[in-house]
Amino acid sequence: MSVNHDDETPLWFGVLGPVRVWRRGVPVDLGPRQQRLILGLLLVNAGQPVGVGEILEVVWGRQPPQSAVNVVHRYVGALRRLFEPGLAARSAGRWLRGDAGGYRMQVHPDDLDLLRLRALAARARSAEGAGRFAEAASAYEDALGLWRGPCGGAAQLGANDHLAFGAVDHECADLAREATTLALRLERARSVLPVLRRVAEHRPWDEALQSQLLLALSADGQQAEAIALFHSVRHRLADELGVDPGRELREAYQQVLRRDPAGSVATGSAESPSPDPHPGRLHLAGLPYRTEVLPAQLPASPAYFTGRDEALRRACRLVDEHLTTRVSMPVLAIDGMPGIGKTSLVIQLAHRVADAYPDGQLYVDLQGFDPDQSLLHPTDVLQGFLNALGVADAELPAGGHARSGLYRSLLAGRRVLVVLDNAHSVEQVRHLLPGAPGCLVLVTSRRRLSGLATAHGAHLMTLGVLPHQDARRFLTARIGAARTAADPAALDEVTERCGGLPLALAVVAGRALSAAGHSLTAVAGELRDARGTLDGFADAGRDLRATFAWSYRMLGDRAARLFRLASRHPGSDLTVLAMAGLAGVAVAEARLLCDELVGTGLIAEHAPGRFTMHALMRAYARELVHLNEDAEARKAALRRVSATAGGSTARRGRGRACGRSAPPGPRRHGRPYPAEQS
Repeated sequence: MSVNHDDETPLWFGVLGPVRVWRRGVPVDLGPRQQRLILGLLLVNAGQPVGVGEILEVVWGRQPPQSAVNVVHRYVGALRRLFEPGLAARSAGRWLRGDAGGYRMQVHPDDLDLLRLRALAARARSAEGAGRFAEAASAYEDALGLWRGPCGGAAQLGANDHLAFGAVDHECADLAREATTLALRLERARSVLPVLRRVAEHRPWDEALQSQLLLALSADGQQAEAIALFHSVRHRLADELGVDPGRELREAYQQVLRRDPAGSVATGSAESPSPDPHPGRLHLAGLPYRTEVLPAQLPASPAYFTGRDEALRRACRLVDEHLTTRVSMPVLAIDGMPGIGKTSLVIQLAHRVADAYPDGQLYVDLQGFDPDQSLLHPTDVLQGFLNALGVADAELPAGGHARSGLYRSLLAGRRVLVVLDNAHSVEQVRHLLPGAPGCLVLVTSRRRLSGLATAHGAHLMTLGVLPHQDARRFLTARIGAARTAADPAALDEVTERCGGLPLALAVVAGRALSAAGHSLTAVAGELRDARGTLDGFADAGRDLRATFAWSYRMLGDRAARLFRLASRHPGSDLTVLAMAGLAGVAVAEARLLCDELVGTGLIAEHAPGRFTMHALMRAYARELVHLNEDAEARKAALRRVSATAGGSTARRGRGRACGRSAPPGPRRHGRPYPAEQS
């Protein structure tokens, strides 16, 4: 690609292929692999901030070295000096900026091939919509001319999580399909064929793209190659996925055969796939169609959904990467404390991506933490899923393994969205996972399902509380802008007392809406009068106590006692040593009990060996400790934790007095915990 610049645009950035930078047409050496990968990630997110945490995940995966943050800062500094050699130390610079949200590249369509491609694509679509087809075709061809290969060369750079790059590849493939459709209409397929070939080579599972390549080859007079391509794709699908070509690819092949002047393969012959007799039904190669109606089981999209932009962005990148490569089945498991909004997020996400899974959507509430309903067994869930896929009860295998095998067989090669809500454990989920790369699985649980990541490559995401501004917007959307604007101070107080917990916000909003004359000031007063208890969050339909109790009742006796006593700790940061003191148990036992509490979402481990508890969860624990522990037991817990803290401080002091460090604290996975504090 020739690159020409004037003095006003000295740099040109390229990410539609390996990451490149040119200075007035001369390539710039971008340094080591990780530095180029960071630049690629920033360019893909052109103009948008990229957090340091996201950079760490892409470059090093889920276990970056301790020095990783410093390495990122060093690479960013090196890139700034490459772009602007005379830039003073710690200056912001023109191109690469840093702020509270992370780092961002300040580029315009004249500076970056990706933005230029998007501008040309928009021009092409606008011209095509207005009937200016020749102008549209030229713009499409100019846009495709910018494509040099897979975005950023991410695979070659060793990106651990290159979803952002995959999303751009998917965007370019869509553009190639649009350009080819118009080119075929204008009988100028040869103009897009070279780029279409290269894009299709990198997307062997994209049947829509392969269909377009088939038609373009035929339109260019290359009938034999088009026929050979179809058979190559058909054999690949059968050998590796066990499925037949889809309807679009079969219809494209029929068009190729009708063009063939030699008539070497007659329509309807053994070599010609028959048209789909039952469009819209699942089809396994060699087996009959299984269902008359595609399953569409998603619950309604949540009303007044607010915030979670970053979580949705990360999740959508996962989906885009899946649609790009289809080399594995993506599983996204979202965990978090009770009431944090896991189900709302997953349902919102599922509705956003449902169109990408045209073979249906399956949903089940696994009742993993519902005390009023028994835990759903995977065999029973499979019965419901198989029924939805057209298998009658009389045809169902009796055993769970046989049902799971039939379920995977029916979904092989299909694009189905599966939502497994409120899971209790990895064991409950694993039998419900499809086996082929055509599906997406979304899982929610109060527990962090690390076993899914280990055994099935799942992406894990932990939801935190809503930021203050998102929480305010949530209340404003639910209650109405007029009422919230009338008393912004009360809105802030209510938001603060809810602690960013979506369920608490929903309960308060419901109370405000239950009586039109019930002002926010009155609601804030009720929460204030509750004096740190959950009385202010009681509701006939949605009660915080009941929601928290679902997890509490699953604890063993000793873990339940530790949870209650944790509310007696005077600070917000609890260590394993402090927990051992509260419960009066050995540190090793306290570690196991803390793991049990983390596993049910009642506390969070924000750093190795250090725990926090949401303010409303602490209020719940405080209520329980007064109900279950007498005054002497409560005082004894405080005395023990004070003694533990004092002993730890004294040991550190003696160590310093002797000119040595204090003995190491308890270890986890071979690493010492941070210095213990009460």
